[in-house]
Amino acid sequence: MPPVIDSDADQIATRLKRQANEIRARSLQMVHKAKVGHPGGDLSSADILATLYLEVLNVSPQNATAPDRDRFLMSKGHSSGALYATLAAAGFLSDADLDLYMAPGSKLNGHPDRNKIPGVEANTGPLGHGLPIATGCALAAKIAKAAWRTFVLTGDGELQEGSNWEAAMSAAQFCLDNLTVIVDRNRFQQGAATEETIRLEPLADKWRAFGWSVVEVDGHDHAALRRCFKNLPLEPGKPVCVIANTRKGRGVSFMENRADWHHRVPTAEELRMAIHELTGADK
Repeated sequence: MPPVIDSDADQIATRLKRQANEIRARSLQMVHKAKVGHPGGDLSSADILATLYLEVLNVSPQNATAPDRDRFLMSKGHSSGALYATLAAAGFLSDADLDLYMAPGSKLNGHPDRNKIPGVEANTGPLGHGLPIATGCALAAKIAKAAWRTFVLTGDGELQEGSNWEAAMSAAQFCLDNLTVIVDRNRFQQGAATEETIRLEPLADKWRAFGWSVVEVDGHDHAALRRCFKNLPLEPGKPVCVIANTRKGRGVSFMENRADWHHRVPTAEELRMAIHELTGADK
């Protein structure tokens, strides 16, 4: 298919950058208040989530259960703070809902629950589940000859789970070019860098060897992300892997590329400094 050309791309990218930083700031407030969370991965994935929900996906609060909606699955379910803040920015949740993040009895669990939250397609948290579920969704659309698409966001450390590669083989076998996996390639997981734990590189070559089309993008470049998502599929008959190169803790200087921020909670002063860096506000 010919590439999509958009004369308003720069303005849209500027808006998405602001919205993504607002999502980052709000997720940090949630983690600080709850005293638990995964802020490093929240911050690395915020640009991807903002671009998808606020510009690309055919899903909204008004069509959240419509048969022809696009499906998005947050396989790295531990980054629920960023997902919930994005869902609020897209109108699925209220800002007041976010104040109850991980509170006793709250619908905003540490991992998203489709039975409690509109816009959540599947319960995720145990790593390696999102892509298998998404593969089933995409296959269902193919069988039904439906036009809706399935997107799934995985962590890079999550790819050490073998279930992902079983799903990858199946997706290629069934020519699921309506399926897109986005890898949040921040190169850190709990406790260490991915390459110190179990090496993933050459990651792009591995996906290609499994029969996928692969593209690498700057996962913080909203224009590049949007252009990529608007021009899917890359090749007829092939599922797509988007390797989004990101930085753990993106947007906050003292959090970036530090493994300890995988699940560390910011102090009140750290929160103040982080929000100032992200939005220019003092609180």
